Amino acid sequence: MSGFVLSLALALVAGCGTIPVPPATDVAAPAAAGSATTTEHTLANGLRVVVREDHRAPVAVHIVMYRVGSMEESSGRTGIAHLLEHLMFKGTPSHPAGEFSRIVAGMGGSENAFTSRDHTAYFQRIPARGLETVMRLEADRMENLSFDDEEFSREIQVVMEERRLRVEDQPHGLLHETLMGQAFLASPARTPVIGWMSDLESLEPDDAREFHSAWYAPGNALVIVAGDVDAQAVFALAERTYGRIADRPVPARRPQVEPPQRGERRLAVAAPAETPYLALAFKAPRLERLDGPVDPFALAMLAAVLDADENGRLTRELVRGSRIATGVGASWSMLGRGPGLFMLSATPAEGVAIADLEAALREQVARIARDGVEQSELERIRTQYVAGRIYQRDSVFAQAMEILGLEAAGLSWSDADALLERIRAVSADEIRDVAARYFGNENLTAARLDPQPLDQARPASAPVPGLRH
Repeated sequence: MSGFVLSLALALVAGCGTIPVPPATDVAAPAAAGSATTTEHTLANGLRVVVREDHRAPVAVHIVMYRVGSMEESSGRTGIAHLLEHLMFKGTPSHPAGEFSRIVAGMGGSENAFTSRDHTAYFQRIPARGLETVMRLEADRMENLSFDDEEFSREIQVVMEERRLRVEDQPHGLLHETLMGQAFLASPARTPVIGWMSDLESLEPDDAREFHSAWYAPGNALVIVAGDVDAQAVFALAERTYGRIADRPVPARRPQVEPPQRGERRLAVAAPAETPYLALAFKAPRLERLDGPVDPFALAMLAAVLDADENGRLTRELVRGSRIATGVGASWSMLGRGPGLFMLSATPAEGVAIADLEAALREQVARIARDGVEQSELERIRTQYVAGRIYQRDSVFAQAMEILGLEAAGLSWSDADALLERIRAVSADEIRDVAARYFGNENLTAARLDPQPLDQARPASAPVPGLRH
């Protein structure tokens, strides 16, 4: 599916009571979700708190996002951001390993975390009365995370097995990892978030402690609370929990600019698999500012035209029409730090050569570059987009994640509706223009999967305790 609509899980979560708070200098605005409002406050230690009030149900979501991910890792320490995410569940002197999760489960909530290239986030979906509890727990591990060497040794084994399960034993995972390593030469986008196995094998406990000390500072964090809460009460809770933590400077981020590509790159990945697979990655500019060029928005609409639903051109023409493929996809994520890739992918039908499949995929883009998009087709895509956003905002968790996505990309939560309007304003001519400019060989990294006998695959492992996500 195309990447222009956020795919977010629905959540059942809950809310907090009202606590008096002195007047503060806040930024407030109507939220995009019905009668909800969004308010922002910055603590003295630099931590920003964004609250989305939505009183339709007694639920709440609490997220702590740190502006650090695999892009901040150094050579030889890849995977440390993701490993630290795991270690954050190993407790503090006040709350030993497992207690955080037991408390959240005991109040009827759920929690988890994830690491990306540009940020790491920890979230809880809880009854509102539990908000103060989770804020105290998150503040505690922001400041007082502790784990011994034995805990580290156990968790690194969990992460290594996760890498085996999700990359080394998955042919598409191997292909994507190899493609990223070939598509980028200088950008840290080339390294896998989960890390290279050799780096995982050499990481030490102090690597994780140093990474936590360097990056998990209040001024490098954002707290998002959404649901049946009172904003001023949340700010008071934030002052009493996060506000007592002293800020500290984080390391300087050095620019790691990807040099221009000077011709197509091609690679093959041999792995145990039943069918071949093809992925075509084209470099394209991501969204840097809301009032910038239209290209990122036009590329989002192009992805939707190609693969928004079962009536998208790729499925209609290549799966149901010519039957040259059994599965197809187009994706584009315009949000995020670092360079972007517009991806086309397909699984060939039996007897179809990869070269013919590539030609068919690229012809669909070339056809749009030549003939454009019918206005009726574009209106259908726009309607789908707006409907998707409306349905998404029915979920408190999805609202919180929308705020997270915008903020992690360097935009503001207040940009949500303006971003939507820019996409709605994309014209058929602008879609045709980006289709003509970004899909030449000079921007292409092409990867094909060459299936190998399945008996060469690693034997299935038993479930690994601690594999959280």
